[in-house]
Amino acid sequence: MASRVAQFCISVTDLNRSEDYYTNVLGLQVQQRIEIPDAKELVLGSDGSEGMIQLAQKTDQQGPINHGDEALWKFYIYSDDIQAIYDAAKAYGSECPQAPTKLEQWPVTIAFIIDPDGYNIELVQRDG
Repeated sequence: MASRVAQFCISVTDLNRSEDYYTNVLGLQVQQRIEIPDAKELVLGSDGSEGMIQLAQKTDQQGPINHGDEALWKFYIYSDDIQAIYDAAKAYGSECPQAPTKLEQWPVTIAFIIDPDGYNIELVQRDG
């Protein structure tokens, strides 16, 4: 039996704001919109990638997302230009805890940004 990750879903407080952020800052494209009785959802992805992220705003959402103490640490977005994404995140007003940094132990450059709901995103650009 073979398995692979298809997508994951995170809760957001404002679906329109999150759509703006994930499309205009991160460069993802809307793949599908879903409405169910207790939530509005948006599936985002990119050409050439099977991985997707689903954003869900529950109809009874009040206040900020409760991230807990150790639930979701971070998720990754691969890019061929993390400097542009990092700059767009800064211009958006995002907290950006780490500027693009080339790692010596792996052939990658990484950066960290925080989305509007406090999710930690590690940007990864493969070098070489």
